[in-house]
Amino acid sequence: MKIIIPQGFKAGAVASGIKKREKLDLALIFSQVPSKAAAMFTTNNFPAAPVKVCREHLNKGRSQAVIVNSGNANSFTGQAGIKDARATAALLAANLGIKKEGVLVASTGIIGKRLPMDKIKAGVPLLVKGLSAAGIHKAARAIMTTDTFPKLAGAEFTCGGKKITVTGMTKGAGMIAPNMATMLCFIMTDARIESGALKAGLRAAVNASFNSITIDGCMSTNDMVLAMANGYAENPAIKAGSASFKKFQHALSSVCLLLAKMMVIDGEGATKFIEIKVKGARNDAQAKKAALAVANSNLVKTAIYGENPNWGRIVCAIGASGVEVKEETLKVKFSPLAKKDIFIEADLNIGKGEAVTYTSDLTPEYIKINAEYN
Repeated sequence: MKIIIPQGFKAGAVASGIKKREKLDLALIFSQVPSKAAAMFTTNNFPAAPVKVCREHLNKGRSQAVIVNSGNANSFTGQAGIKDARATAALLAANLGIKKEGVLVASTGIIGKRLPMDKIKAGVPLLVKGLSAAGIHKAARAIMTTDTFPKLAGAEFTCGGKKITVTGMTKGAGMIAPNMATMLCFIMTDARIESGALKAGLRAAVNASFNSITIDGCMSTNDMVLAMANGYAENPAIKAGSASFKKFQHALSSVCLLLAKMMVIDGEGATKFIEIKVKGARNDAQAKKAALAVANSNLVKTAIYGENPNWGRIVCAIGASGVEVKEETLKVKFSPLAKKDIFIEADLNIGKGEAVTYTSDLTPEYIKINAEYN
């Protein structure tokens, strides 16, 4: 479908000079009214300054704008980094004429460097001036780091005779691992929805998408997924467990899964997209644990890159995962490795648990990219 921004939202981006060669590096998403908001953050023990500030500002579950910079993570910058993140929020709030608590901040890029606040101060007025519905496409490009293409997805459904749009954008191509990946994701919807339902919907959608992908098993300090719902569609309020909530959940989950798959396809140096299904486990949690063990196995990933049908590496990864499994009941099969899209299925044959994860192959290009990234 054509990607459109939901009613009541605008976006934009500018090249502020954080990145070199005049690349877009400062993005803004703005809702014309305060929105209900829900978010999930990295579980890394060293969350970056913007993550800490977002947690502060989301205390009441509402937001109206999010400003994102790429090229600098504002991580491991101590109290100075928190001061910079708060100052960025206050600066944008003043330019938009809203409360600073209504502004969320996000950063991605190099760890350990202070934000160039002079460049951000110069860029913010231009960001606000350039806001438009079409600006979502520029914003998606501005949040990229090692990504090779912008990642946008959308879905629509009806509720009470009103059309509702869900649109998301994300970045991420390396340091991708569950809970959470090295990623930023921003989801907008014009749905009227209760706060509890928005939080529950986001949690379920993330678990089946962003928390089910891995590129290299590494987790960053800046990761976040943010959902904003401004109610512009004027539909009957969506409540958790209702029929309308199921429709909302389907749309939100579809958007998140599409974005997550794009991240895997764009995995640093990747040449293969790999889907791994584990079934017949004692329960779903055991199945997911086994599937992630296969997805994170460098031996499996390099074998697939070399189109080497070494199934022993798959069973070895499952055996080392710690899940309940028996040699005499384990069955493994996979699609031809010469294809770009690879499917692996492992049946443990001891229960009804199932899970699917997604990963990419491990290539010399991945090593080159990360050896040079600084």
